[in-house]
Amino acid sequence: MLYLPKSQPAPDCLAHEKTKADGDYKCGDVLNRLASDFKNKCYLCEDKTATSINVEHFIAHKGDKNLKFDWANLFYACGHCNNIKLAKYNSLLNCTTDADIEAKIRYDIKSFPKELPQIFAIDNAANTYQTVSLLLAIFNGTTPLKKLESANLRDKLIKEVHNFQSILIQYFDYTDAELTEEANALLPQIKLHIGKTANFASFKRWIIRNNDALLAEFGQYLD
Repeated sequence: MLYLPKSQPAPDCLAHEKTKADGDYKCGDVLNRLASDFKNKCYLCEDKTATSINVEHFIAHKGDKNLKFDWANLFYACGHCNNIKLAKYNSLLNCTTDADIEAKIRYDIKSFPKELPQIFAIDNAANTYQTVSLLLAIFNGTTPLKKLESANLRDKLIKEVHNFQSILIQYFDYTDAELTEEANALLPQIKLHIGKTANFASFKRWIIRNNDALLAEFGQYLD
């Protein structure tokens, strides 16, 4: 989960739709604004290739119009994550307001087939623990159907991480051989992989943080 502040001001249509009996919170440019704010990926699993996208309420509105049409409460999520979250998790870390969110959750993954992601709370706050609980449910599944979806999600994650690690290995093969030009040619790819727009960026960024040599080499790009 990454810090992704919401654009301002709120879409004009939300105030108008709120006055209607059957108002639509997906009105106007809401969906496009959310896609842009959340870098075209689910804010929870960070999958950019999800085929089911929802406008999700960070705090379940339960019929409360103020929450239903509040721009600050509208998030961009995939169907898998939203269907697991539902109204069960209403005390999460808010990635649109918490600039230190990456210092509160640690992500680990090995790029071997069938590996399970490891996600840990770094601090002792209740909302950090609840966020970690939700993320583990997302990547492990909660029902037979959700476990199948989670397995597909993990397959995508592992392939993405394996690709990233292959580029890192090649980069250091070049630097060890003092092939500076060849190593520098790989830097744009590495920066893309650890940028906030990347698929599963939190896992990749923690690969860098968890290794002193990688952090010394690429930590400057973890903006």
